[in-house]
Amino acid sequence: MKMIAFYLPQFHRIPENDEWWGEGFTEWTNVKKSKPVFRGHYQPRIPLHQNYYNLSDPDVMVWQMDLAKKYGIYGFCFYHYWFAGKKLLEKPVEDMLKNGRANLPFCLSWANEPWTRTWDGKIGSREVLIGQDYGGKADWKEHFEYLLQFFKSPNYIKYHEKPVFLIYRAQNVEGLEEMMDYWQKLAKKSGLQGIAFFQMNTIYGYKKSARGFDGIVDFEPVRTLALSKSFWALKCRFFLSCDFLPAKVKYSDILNEMVKDERLLDSKRFYGMFTGFDNAARKGIKGLLIYKNSPESFGHFLDIQVKRSIAEGKEFLFINAWNEWAEGAYLEPDERYGYGYLEAVKRVSVENNLTDK
Repeated sequence: MKMIAFYLPQFHRIPENDEWWGEGFTEWTNVKKSKPVFRGHYQPRIPLHQNYYNLSDPDVMVWQMDLAKKYGIYGFCFYHYWFAGKKLLEKPVEDMLKNGRANLPFCLSWANEPWTRTWDGKIGSREVLIGQDYGGKADWKEHFEYLLQFFKSPNYIKYHEKPVFLIYRAQNVEGLEEMMDYWQKLAKKSGLQGIAFFQMNTIYGYKKSARGFDGIVDFEPVRTLALSKSFWALKCRFFLSCDFLPAKVKYSDILNEMVKDERLLDSKRFYGMFTGFDNAARKGIKGLLIYKNSPESFGHFLDIQVKRSIAEGKEFLFINAWNEWAEGAYLEPDERYGYGYLEAVKRVSVENNLTDK
């Protein structure tokens, strides 16, 4: 059983973010300016030794991969942004492939949503920064040919000998099954066994009727929140636009629901886990806070999810996230807990015989 952490590449400048959000914008911009919205609120989040790294430096990812491997993370799942041939935030993973210094398995997750102003907390804003257009066979072929360089990497994560490719919102892809069938033909023609398509089960659910998927990945905490009785706060925030307080849900409440839930019993299902969640850095008072999380509580519930996965013969467990700093979901060391979350991963890995002591 292998633990894979989602990885956000938005820690380097790109021209589009300079235009949309201001010159020099990276994820650190929001993280650094964040403020507490109530007494005792843990904001801003500060990386250990104020390590506000820049992913345009290839040494950063070498450090991250060494760190992940040391503490029991099997691999990274990089978010992949593709808009009908237009790429965004592609530099870190492309550089990793080119310089040959990567020493950790990896896969890609197509974050196939349009980018809009709602990302920064402006509820109700419909301004689209860049939209999604799935096109037809010519577009699908161009996309596949770009991905092939990653699929053929010896470090690319495989499932039943096929490279794993996640789709965030499968239900949004026009001509989804036709596209997947076409990619399978192209993959085999290129010398691969095929592609292991996984769809993500998120706040929006997943496409239950879709054929051709090898797996369903629980993306936590939003998958559980969407089914939770405690979800009133999140509904209030996103659908009723309440502005008088952040939506708050207790970490242990959500985790207890998550580990007991059996509404999605499926042989293709891969469980998820998350370190915490607090997107005040992006949305301020309009955000969602999952509070009273700690390395100890994370480790307790991670152990449960690992044991469930092993008992059911699941090959992967997906953790949100390696470095979602503006959402308060990160394994990387910070000023408050140091290496606490990574130490919890290591302990669970050793106790469940997933890694050497």
